[in-house]
Amino acid sequence: MKNLRIMAVCGFGLGSSMILRLKIDEVLKKHGIKAETFCSDVTTAPGEKFDVVFTSKEIKDIFKKVSQPVIVIDNFLSIPEIEEKGLPILKELANQG
Repeated sequence: MKNLRIMAVCGFGLGSSMILRLKIDEVLKKHGIKAETFCSDVTTAPGEKFDVVFTSKEIKDIFKKVSQPVIVIDNFLSIPEIEEKGLPILKELANQG
């Protein structure tokens, strides 16, 4: 299995992206997926190295030109939403390595 690099992005790379990152970590642990998670802000995020990004609908457009999956989350506290939208992609990416 590939060790994924997962980025959580919000406007400033602090508050809400940190909450989202912690929830992503919970999902990863629950499903036995190994990954490095980190936060970023809208300015530096497009230049980061990552396999997949989780962000909000307000920010998703900054990733128009990237080839990696962009997962839009409406409620950063919702583990069920993160699992529903992100888990299929995370499992697929993890199994590619």
